[in-house]
Amino acid sequence: MPRGARDEDDTRREVNVGEIIRRDRERHGLSVRTLAAETGFSASFISQVELGQVSPSIASLSRIAAALGITLSDLFSESTREVARVVKSCDRPRLISSWSRAQIEALTPTISTNLESVMLTIAPGGHSGKYENTHGGEIFAIVFEGEVTLTLGREAHALGSGDAVTIDSRTHHYWENTGLEPVKIVIVSSRFRL
Repeated sequence: MPRGARDEDDTRREVNVGEIIRRDRERHGLSVRTLAAETGFSASFISQVELGQVSPSIASLSRIAAALGITLSDLFSESTREVARVVKSCDRPRLISSWSRAQIEALTPTISTNLESVMLTIAPGGHSGKYENTHGGEIFAIVFEGEVTLTLGREAHALGSGDAVTIDSRTHHYWENTGLEPVKIVIVSSRFRL
């Protein structure tokens, strides 16, 4: 999705991730400096994220979530756990990272304690973040639409629509759209809490 572009018919709500991070940080009794030290980011950056002054990359959000002992999906909702829930495409909470030129949508609500699934949409020239992702657990991903380069460790793989991959998520992995069209990837990962 190009920077600043919005679909006029899109009624999905954008999540105020900064507010959720601030509340979760305070719930854990952490100062901004402590969270910054645990993530490797500056206190200024954490503060700007909490105030909604910057749009962090997906990888940066993953690092912050991991430092808080939560998953990226937990940033979408603070609702209480339910037995089952249907998530209509128009109701999916989403995070937008203009820095990464990507958006991530929750496909599963927080009721699942074992799996989280998201749809990652990366605009041409976009990526999953400056830092390679690495965390515990396993990942299954399928390219739903478009073409993407997935770097696993030091090896790059060109993936197209319908291609799938299983990853030990402790392996450094990085998604990048070097094509001319947006790419959509459905990612399912086992939850891992620090």
